Amino acid sequence: MGLVKISEALHESLRTASAAFSRSINAQAEHWLRVGMLAELYPSLTYTELCRLLLEAEKADGDLHALIAHVDAKISEKGTRVA
Repeated sequence: MGLVKISEALHESLRTASAAFSRSINAQAEHWLRVGMLAELYPSLTYTELCRLLLEAEKADGDLHALIAHVDAKISEKGTRVA
């Protein structure tokens, strides 16, 4: 675990979002990081589809790397859509 420097404006956005979604500030930041990472890897997927992927990852003990490998395999056999 390490420290990440972010702007005051983004930190304030994290505080607001974390309160709205009943998450800690760190949990909200981690959620945004995970969604952002998946969005960069799979730009054709919607936010809802990305959240479904996160739910699947959590069922697999939170192993996001294993989920990405699984999604990549699905995409290569079916085309661009996963869900």
